[in-house]
Order: sequence, then C-alpha cells, then structure tokens
Amino acid sequence: MMVRQVFTPILIAASLVLLISFAIRASFGVFQIPIANDLGWFRTEFSLAIAIQNLAWGIATPFFGAFAEKLGDRKAILAGVLIYSLGLSLSSIATTAAGHQMLEILVGVGIAGTGFGVVLGVVGRASSDEYRSLALGLTTAAGSAGQIIGPPLTQYLLNSMTWQNVFLFYSGLILLALLSLPFLKAPAKASKGEIEQSLSRILNIAVRDPSYILIFVGFFSCGFQLAFITAHFPAFVTEACATIDPNGILANMGVKNTADLGAIAIAVIGVFNIIGTITAGALGGKYSKRLLLAGIYMARTLLFSWFILTPMTPFTVLIFSALIGSLWLATVPLTSGLVAYIYGLKYMGTLYGLVFLSHQIGSFVGVWLGGDFYDRFGSYDVVWWVGVGTGLLSAIVHLPVKESPINDRLATA
Repeated sequence: MMVRQVFTPILIAASLVLLISFAIRASFGVFQIPIANDLGWFRTEFSLAIAIQNLAWGIATPFFGAFAEKLGDRKAILAGVLIYSLGLSLSSIATTAAGHQMLEILVGVGIAGTGFGVVLGVVGRASSDEYRSLALGLTTAAGSAGQIIGPPLTQYLLNSMTWQNVFLFYSGLILLALLSLPFLKAPAKASKGEIEQSLSRILNIAVRDPSYILIFVGFFSCGFQLAFITAHFPAFVTEACATIDPNGILANMGVKNTADLGAIAIAVIGVFNIIGTITAGALGGKYSKRLLLAGIYMARTLLFSWFILTPMTPFTVLIFSALIGSLWLATVPLTSGLVAYIYGLKYMGTLYGLVFLSHQIGSFVGVWLGGDFYDRFGSYDVVWWVGVGTGLLSAIVHLPVKESPINDRLATA
C-alpha cells in the first residue's frame, strides 16, 4: 500500500526532471579548468559565471513557483526546459568572460524551472500527509542521482571532445525532461482556509512570521557550502591533493590522476546524498524537522572543520565526500516539508521558492568568494572557514522556529 502511495507516476516523472537537470547543473565545476585554460580566464571570472547562474536560479524560483500555481506545473517546467537548453547552446559559443557570465542567467533561470521550487511543489501537492516528507526525500534523491552521473560523464566527454561540444550535448539532453510532462499534473490540494487565502495575503503572513525569517536565514549556509563544493571541489582536489599511487587501489579502479579524483569525489557525494536525503525525508515524517535541520548543519560544521585541519590524501577526500554527501541535500525535504507544514500546500511552491532564494544567495557568495579568494590568496582555506561559520549559524537559528501550522497560531492569537 505504501509503495503505491509513494511511488506514483507523478513522483517518477518529477524525479526524471530533477535527475537530468541536476546531472547537468552538478557538472559545471568540472568545466572550470578546461575553460580557464582554453580561454585564458582567471578563476574568479568562471566562478562569477557560476555564481550568477546560482543567483538567477534563486531569483527565478519563486516566480516559477507562482507561475506553476497560477498557470500549471507543466507549463512552468516546459518553459524551464526550453530556457535551460537555449542557455547551454549559447554558452557553447561564448568567448569572453562577460558574455559567458550573462548567458549563465539563462541557464540559472532554466534550472529554476526544472528544479526544486516547481518540482517539489508538484510532488508535495500530490502526496498524502503521511508520506509527504518521504516523497519529497525520494524526489530530492533523484537530483542526487543526477550528481552521480553528471560529473564523471562530463569528465569522460571532455576527454574526447571540446568543452563547447559538451555544452551542446547537454543542451539536447535537457530536452529529454519533456518526456515527463504528460504525467506532471498534481491536484491543487489545500485546506478550505488555504483556498480562501490569496497569494499576497499568505506572503504577507509568512514574511511577518519570525519562524519564516529564521528558515530563510538558515538556508543561506546550505547554498554557500554546496555551491562552493560543487564549483570548486574538483579544482581544489586536482591542485591540492597528493598524487594518485599508480599501483594503488584507486588507480586500479580507473582513477589515474587527481583530476579524475575530483570528478569522482562529486559523484561519491551524489551516491551518499541519495541515502542521506531519503533517510532525512523518512525521519522528517516522524520527528521534528527543525531539530533535524539543526543537527544536519552542526554535523556539517564539524565535518568541514575536520577536513581542513587534516592532511589531505585521496582517501580523506573520499571519506569527506561520503560524509558530506550523506548531509548534502538532506536539508531540502526537511526545509520544503517544514514550509508546507507551517504555511500550507496551496502556495508551497512560492513560499519555498522565496526560502530557496536565500539558498541561492548563499550559492552566489560561496562560488564567487571561492574564486575571488583563490585568486587573492592562492588557496581556498579562508572560504572553508567561512563555511564552518555559516553552518554553525544555521544550526543555531533553526532551534527557535515554531513548528506548528500558522493558521492554528493565528486562530489562538
């Protein structure tokens, strides 16, 4: 019975959209060195392009959420896919840093239309109260599966074709997400009270609620940490890690150099992300989401501290990748589920989209700061410590969140 209620056609179709979208999105860090070497860019210039992409993703997400709620989920995803494909195609012919940075706005908008804001809204409205958190976790895990596939595939393609042709290949690949559209029709599930509330009124209520502000602030660090690692970890590992033992276990597995290790590390994060995200989704249906979120951010803080204080070897890279992977997107089903529980389902896409904007502001800062500090100081050390501080802040701010429906609180006020 549970399998039928959770693994619905909507969940499977939504998962396919996220898998393809995030396979491409997770690969941008692998392009950093090839593009910089080919066009002679500084690390800051490519980092700013990815940072702009993340910021555009965040700004566009609540608009896509509102678009989906007003005009339909399928139309929103269709627009996202087409914009994503266009952005990738045009990026393949960019020759200047400024041109590439501007085109990444299109890519970021496309990711917004095929990302969590729209897709989780569909799944959330189509799921029962009992299994919603688990369904959100399973769908989020599909994005993790994309992360497993994307970076190694990109590294493989770069070994046989130019980075421009890889961009063109991905501009065609994202169109496969259109196959999911016939199945993405979720019911507009909402309580009578939610239906009577207009979007402007629920937005006004949410932004005046201290708990919503705390959730918004707390999601910043998630974006900072994840985007910094996605964009810079492959290059960081390539340059900072010890060489691969030519007779060792990793070499025998096909990991011949530190560039391969950097791509594999992102894939390892994706593997353990699936486990962590599904686990977080299941736990979120039974235990306090705010306390689980505080625990995840504290665990990240401790893990970052250990990694930058420990001498780096290929095996510490893989250990870190496995552990951070288990915490990677575990915040997403809990944060989106918390927003849905407190503020209702009808405008979940828009309200989660606004919270996700904080995540993407963090992403912008993490990616851009990583490149800027690398060019200034010749290392990423300072940015790792900033990640420690933001993680600690997020752990603290989730503790006072009032985990109860806003309508119940307003009724008793």
